[in-house]
Amino acid sequence: MRVIFYFLRVLSVAGFLMLSLTVKAQDSAESKVKVDFSGDFVSSYVWRGFKQTGASIQPALSLTTGGLTVGAWGSTDFEGGSSGHKEVDFYASYAIDRFSVTVTDYWWDGEGAFRYFSNPDEGYSGHMLEASAAYTFSEKFPLSVAWNTFLLGEGNKKVDGGNSFSTFVELSYPFSFQNFDFSLAAGFTPWESAVYGTNGFRFTQINLGVSKKIPITDSFSLPVYGNIIANPATEDIHFVFGIKIE
Repeated sequence: MRVIFYFLRVLSVAGFLMLSLTVKAQDSAESKVKVDFSGDFVSSYVWRGFKQTGASIQPALSLTTGGLTVGAWGSTDFEGGSSGHKEVDFYASYAIDRFSVTVTDYWWDGEGAFRYFSNPDEGYSGHMLEASAAYTFSEKFPLSVAWNTFLLGEGNKKVDGGNSFSTFVELSYPFSFQNFDFSLAAGFTPWESAVYGTNGFRFTQINLGVSKKIPITDSFSLPVYGNIIANPATEDIHFVFGIKIE
């Protein structure tokens, strides 16, 4: 377990260093690195059909060169204090045509945990390592299929201590209608999962998303979006509103 933790820690720190170094390289006029930085304000944070917390700020930073993307994503709610929600994730992704693979180090120990670099032998570590693969069929038929499996992490263990390899499979299809961008998505767990709390095949997310850019000035538009997210496994439903600043 100690080796696993060190791997997660090195992955996160290496990702941060790569971000810093590549941003510096962007100063060169001949740099082929694309930098994306944005922030979302959401009415609630719902992940794969499960509500994580209420209204939140979610910054994102990524750098892409060729097919390789290295990025960081975070979420902090407005509650604050030691009970507040805090998540910081680092990821690396590689895309070839319509196929991509991603490795993500999630960390969601929460506000006031103060143990990002702690040894898991001394207590629970909030790090979770996930491997993902996604494929989009074509531009004319933009159906995407994504397979996400947690490989490591204390929260991924069954009651007997075994690895549940918690998996979430999602199918999504984007389309446009009357100047709005829509998307339909459905996600499920194919087997028992410690992360999602399911005991077998269960749909945990059926999502209808809509987005639109609202013109503010002649040169600036504000992207807004909404998601109606139902979770058949828990019989729950959410309607999330978000604003993206980029």
